[in-house]
Amino acid sequence: MRIGLLTDGGYPYATGESRLWCDRLVRGLPQHEFDLFALSRSAHQEDRGWVQLPYQVSRVRTAPLWTPEDGTLRGSGERGLLARLVTGGEQSYGRRDRKRFTDRFSALATAVCTPDETGTEAGEGPGAKLFAEGLYGLAELARDRGGLHLALRSETTVRILEAASRARGTGRTVQSATVPDLLAFAAELERALRPLSLDWYDQESLGAVDLCHAASGGAAALPGLLAKRFFGVPLLVTEHGVPLRAHYLAAAASDTPYGPPVRALLAGFHGRLATEVYRQAALVTPGNTHVRRWQQRCGADPAKQRTVYPGMAAERFGPVGEDAERLGAAGEDAGAGGPDTLVWVGRIEPAKDLIALLHAFAEVRRARPDARLRIFGAPAEGDEATAYLAHCTALAAQLFPDEATGAHAEGSCPVTFEEIGGPEIPDLAEAYGAGGVIVLSSTVEGFPVSLVEAMFCGRATVSTDVGAVVEVIGGTGLVVPPRNPKALADACVALLRDPERRARLGAAARARALELFTVEQNLAAFRGIYLELMSHTPVRREADTVDAHGDPLPFANPPEARLLGHWTQPGSHLRPPGDPVAAVPSWAAPGGARRPDRPGEPEPEHTREPGPEPEGVCAVAAGPAGDGDA
Repeated sequence: MRIGLLTDGGYPYATGESRLWCDRLVRGLPQHEFDLFALSRSAHQEDRGWVQLPYQVSRVRTAPLWTPEDGTLRGSGERGLLARLVTGGEQSYGRRDRKRFTDRFSALATAVCTPDETGTEAGEGPGAKLFAEGLYGLAELARDRGGLHLALRSETTVRILEAASRARGTGRTVQSATVPDLLAFAAELERALRPLSLDWYDQESLGAVDLCHAASGGAAALPGLLAKRFFGVPLLVTEHGVPLRAHYLAAAASDTPYGPPVRALLAGFHGRLATEVYRQAALVTPGNTHVRRWQQRCGADPAKQRTVYPGMAAERFGPVGEDAERLGAAGEDAGAGGPDTLVWVGRIEPAKDLIALLHAFAEVRRARPDARLRIFGAPAEGDEATAYLAHCTALAAQLFPDEATGAHAEGSCPVTFEEIGGPEIPDLAEAYGAGGVIVLSSTVEGFPVSLVEAMFCGRATVSTDVGAVVEVIGGTGLVVPPRNPKALADACVALLRDPERRARLGAAARARALELFTVEQNLAAFRGIYLELMSHTPVRREADTVDAHGDPLPFANPPEARLLGHWTQPGSHLRPPGDPVAAVPSWAAPGGARRPDRPGEPEPEHTREPGPEPEGVCAVAAGPAGDGDA
């Protein structure tokens, strides 16, 4: 089976989200062939290069969602911005194409600016139909005319957006949009719709795959929507986080350059896009129940949802987890850093709420004077995260001044900020093994990876009730409300005082993680999903399913045709008249010769003169099995 894997800012690049999960998926399913269609997010990401790709990857197509002028388009009112949006150096559309663009973009703009009536289910109102009409109409225009870049930056685009925002039924926030707001939204919209202008939509690219698997929603799923629209390729969407939720959080950040009108317009667009993606997908696989609920709120059909937890490498934490089980069974404490050590692991940023954790630890110290708190992490990218780390270290120094045991002894702070990779803590597993209790204090969380890693290490956990925390923990740890330092401190003290309870919870957590969150269970789930989707998908390659007279060939592509063995070679009743020889896959061709089977390539194998069949190689009835371009 040939899988078109669609990614956005991740695999095969060395940086970005979902790259590890995608790499494990590709390497763990060697029986399938993968074509990668990757969108990059920055020049820095492209400069870092790719990870080493396995042999299952036949072809990689990449496209940027950034351009050098992104830095000027993000503002509202920079000098020369209007001129850059209205003019351009390329040939403009003709009269028919301009009218075609105006009609399609007007439908999309109306759907974005006008919300559905209260009580209307997502995807059921007239706005969803208008959005689909505009989106696919623009995609067809882009395929015919070679792109939408200048059209989406034209004065026509701004005038259409202005008319749509002033129309009846739009919200008060959208109606207050000024011309700079509309210019900023047009620039962001052009960036979001860039996948429509790619050259991926032909029989050689997305038309050649059997299944499109989008590693996230949003921009990554747009090529999958068009592959289904143009070629009937089924679409599978996997989300470990919700792009729409991430957009809401980013829009609410203090450093966002946009005002309420632009944020409202962007929210309308991303909400409509999410609804269309869930409506068109053959199957949606959320990474947890928290994501599943968000998808249903955006219009996903529960009958088409299948929760698949992300797989993680349990062997990385195996030695620490096995030591915890052994020490727990012997009645000894599993914490290498001492029975009174709390450990926090993650990226240091405001959403992790280390301020509440430090105040909670002050309460813990009153009950357990020998307690220590070890924070392992580094600041996330950005000035805000760096400033937050500085604020946390200053607060720790204020709350916990260096303490000395005597007049001539050097004092030490019970709170330490450390990075993984030093001689004392060489890797991540050692960080979790450095304490007896692992703490998570976040106010916003999706799938809590750090908790799963702690569970693999056999550690008891105390965490806040956010995101998918309760679903992941499942009763093997203590959960408290977020932004409540007193509750967090009480839970930590309860576990620090009871080593037997810590051991029981740690053992139960390790057993749960090994059952639900391993790479093996993730691969088994997608192996079955791929086969299930293909079993419901009709054969789409006409040349392989009809005979010389155009009549359909029954059972032209049996499911066992991909297996090696003489028993799968078709009988003469399945072969077209005058062509008794079946094709051989390219990997089995003598001398490594490739056997093309797609339009625009050299003469297909089933039209050549008959030749000797290789021994022990299966074949397809009326043509070669699909093979990819290197």
